[in-house]
Amino acid sequence: MKEATQRQKEVLNFIALYINDHTYPPTIREVADFFSISVKGAHDHLSALRKKGLLKQGDKKSRTMELVKEEEEGFTEIPILGSVAAGRPILAVENMDGSIKIHRSFLKNSGKFFALRVKGDSMVDAGIMDGDIAIIIQQSVVRNGEIAVVMLDEAVTIKTFYRENARIKLQPENSRYTPIYCSRDVRILGKLVHIIRSYE
Repeated sequence: MKEATQRQKEVLNFIALYINDHTYPPTIREVADFFSISVKGAHDHLSALRKKGLLKQGDKKSRTMELVKEEEEGFTEIPILGSVAAGRPILAVENMDGSIKIHRSFLKNSGKFFALRVKGDSMVDAGIMDGDIAIIIQQSVVRNGEIAVVMLDEAVTIKTFYRENARIKLQPENSRYTPIYCSRDVRILGKLVHIIRSYE
């Protein structure tokens, strides 16, 4: 079986996420709209995936796409653990809030991942919007300039991280907000690796 191209993996990932959110697959037009391509272009991608044995699709019927079992095994399920503030810190809600499937090819690093729903607009200049799902790799150390999820007391926030001489600066990416300064023993929960957005 030929390996899927990077764009074909993106199409498969979109189909998996769509099914995860809606319990039924997207139409060809919805695939085309998501990737800003023509319906014919989407049809060509889906045809190639069928030929490679990665996708099943019923003839002349809408919403009949189905991931082949072997390809489903290429996905990993990431738990959504609540919300994270892109604004002022909010209370952490570490209860399972569902899960999301991501193709392993999108997770370049090995490790443990979790997801959080973004609330607020303090990171919009970094392309992180209210309602996005942030995919986080769990780690306790990040480098300066990386976007981190940090716990402050019982609150969790997502900011650009900077370690200064005697303090930590958590920098928002929106000029309307001021940085948060805290002690050097702040608890880092992980680093941002992906943002997933629904346009509906």
